[in-house]
Amino acid sequence: MEKDIILPRHIGIIMDGNGRWAKRKHLPRTAGHIQGAKTFKKCARHCADLGIECVTFYAFSTENWKRPKEEVDAIMKLFSEYLDIALDIAGDEIAIRVIGDPEPLSDNLRKKLDNVVAQTAKNTGMICNMAINYGGRDDIVRAAKKIAEKGIQTGDINEESFSQLLDTAGLPDVDLIIRPSGEQRLSNFLIWQAAYAEYVFMDVLWPDFKDSDLDRAIEEYSSRNRRFGGV
Repeated sequence: MEKDIILPRHIGIIMDGNGRWAKRKHLPRTAGHIQGAKTFKKCARHCADLGIECVTFYAFSTENWKRPKEEVDAIMKLFSEYLDIALDIAGDEIAIRVIGDPEPLSDNLRKKLDNVVAQTAKNTGMICNMAINYGGRDDIVRAAKKIAEKGIQTGDINEESFSQLLDTAGLPDVDLIIRPSGEQRLSNFLIWQAAYAEYVFMDVLWPDFKDSDLDRAIEEYSSRNRRFGGV
């Protein structure tokens, strides 16, 4: 990658296309999710090597519960491996965080999520967010509930204070959202935080996503003129 490339501080990645990848290869959908986990490992490591400050991976949405139970159960089991992968790449550099509503998850998975976050909390390198049972609308609704629970006065509510009630509190808004698979929609991902994000949609399916694809998306981002509503 060229030295004059402008790097985004925060990248959001929608890991899409696992099922279609498996179907094309006449494999069960779970095989696509397993391969997608390997891609997650490579991509997260490459983001850290590039010097990205924060990356958020959309792993499971609040709407994904609608999928067949067999597939959901397999994904939930796979998340344990995702967390092992996350710990492996984290070392003493990357901090792993989880965003989303953990309540519907199993006790064992919630405990493992908490352990991984705690083990990497003091790491000062890249922040790797895993969005599990996450939805942008749900994020906003839960933030609104916090306002009611805390009794925050209307005069104290503004965009900045509201942002601090979201799952991504303390992190920069997302600059670049990458969606492989050919789909061109946000799918309820970081809808508040992506107000001024740049979008790059790519035809490659997530299990086939390579470091060069990430580089290409960042180069596209760097070429754009971000005016944030100005001239």
